[in-house]
Amino acid sequence: MRKPDFKNLLRVLDRKKPDRPTLFEFFLNKQLYEKLAGENIVSTNRDWQWNTVCPVLINAFKNAGYDYVTVQGSTFSFPVPETEHKKTISLNAGNAIHDRDSYKAYQWLDPKDFDYSLVKNAGQILPHGMKLVVCGPGGVLENAISLVGYERLCMMLFDNQVLAGDIFASIGERLVEYYRICAAFDSVGALISNDDWGFKTQTMLSPEDMRKYVIPWHKKIVDTIHSAGKPAILHSCGKLDEVMDDIINIGYDAKHSYEDIIEPVESFYKRMSDKIAVVGGIDLNFIINSPLEQIKTRSLEMLKLSENKGAYALGTGNSVPDYVPDENYFAMINVIRETV
Repeated sequence: MRKPDFKNLLRVLDRKKPDRPTLFEFFLNKQLYEKLAGENIVSTNRDWQWNTVCPVLINAFKNAGYDYVTVQGSTFSFPVPETEHKKTISLNAGNAIHDRDSYKAYQWLDPKDFDYSLVKNAGQILPHGMKLVVCGPGGVLENAISLVGYERLCMMLFDNQVLAGDIFASIGERLVEYYRICAAFDSVGALISNDDWGFKTQTMLSPEDMRKYVIPWHKKIVDTIHSAGKPAILHSCGKLDEVMDDIINIGYDAKHSYEDIIEPVESFYKRMSDKIAVVGGIDLNFIINSPLEQIKTRSLEMLKLSENKGAYALGTGNSVPDYVPDENYFAMINVIRETV
């Protein structure tokens, strides 16, 4: 079993060659965590207890060969009214804010009021060489859509730009504070700003509106993370070509989330790895539907492509939900043992 060494992921994020092939994943799934850790997760709700669940997550990531474990720094969030729980949720489901009165009435939570003992005390149980990679409670655009609804938000950007700007500011300033708190802990090695920006064909908002309402807050988030001496990873789905220069200028150290239907990770790596590190990228549909030997071959070829330059960590294009066959996931990550 490989010993964790977070310096390898740091070298990837610094667009350098790691000392050995390095893995990256945003998150796995409950049954896979349990299988990898050899322990059961008792809790089934989102507010997992540190003493019972996080050790399972740590052992799962360590046993799989990762140099870190992803966690959320606290339970801080932007609450929305309960909706029917389904596998997918409509982008138009948000209805918490629809005018100035509902904006004023919304109970904006303060990230400083939440418990960050999870990251504060993590050093006591993290294996030597392992760090936390802290993600957020969604991002600037995701939370705006969640609170307002996608179609209503688009109309608001036309009808009431002042209110739209206030909503984005109320979200953005709280996320900046959340990341400021999380980045200060020694146990945290890097942070993920997770905010889906696009569809398969374009950004969710026009590039002009992205630059007006969303990107400035991401710049503040990244500056806050960098001020603490930590790397910042952008996790964002969708076709982002029209704002890729903005992502580079913001200062993100790495980009995560790729789909073959938009651009295969191999192509993105060849184009962009001189400017931003590439983490993950093996298309999720490919992982699910391909024979194990094809998964193994593509994963090895991606490691071969990046072996001289570095700036790459192997993983899926998005995450490992529970409908990914375990053996397909293992076919991808087990290739790192064949390249050492």
